[in-house]
Amino acid sequence: MSYSRPRVSNDNPYSEALFRTVKYCPAWPTKGFASLSAVREWMLTFEQAYNEQHLHSGIQYVTPADRHRGVDRKRLERRKAVYESAKRRYPKRWSGSTRNWEVTGSVSLNPGKVHEIERNKQAA
Repeated sequence: MSYSRPRVSNDNPYSEALFRTVKYCPAWPTKGFASLSAVREWMLTFEQAYNEQHLHSGIQYVTPADRHRGVDRKRLERRKAVYESAKRRYPKRWSGSTRNWEVTGSVSLNPGKVHEIERNKQAA
């Protein structure tokens, strides 16, 4: 059962974000699926690619699997070193500092809502 209001996309932002990601996936079949098993197979393939291959901007362009396994820190340290090396070798190509490759903290689709919930918990 859903308690979301019809056509209100921010009632469940996580689901809505997932639906949008799936909908705009280049591999999404334009003519639909032949069967329920075809949908299930496609979604399992999508899930694998999304978690293991897709680089997410909200977590500094690492995969969710990297973040979950804790290897994102190493990847970001290597990436930072590559950028800094490139800046030293070709300083004219850089007008400022390199990109921030620090590990991000908690990620939320609605950070304001998270802060509001935390404030309400503290007030109770």
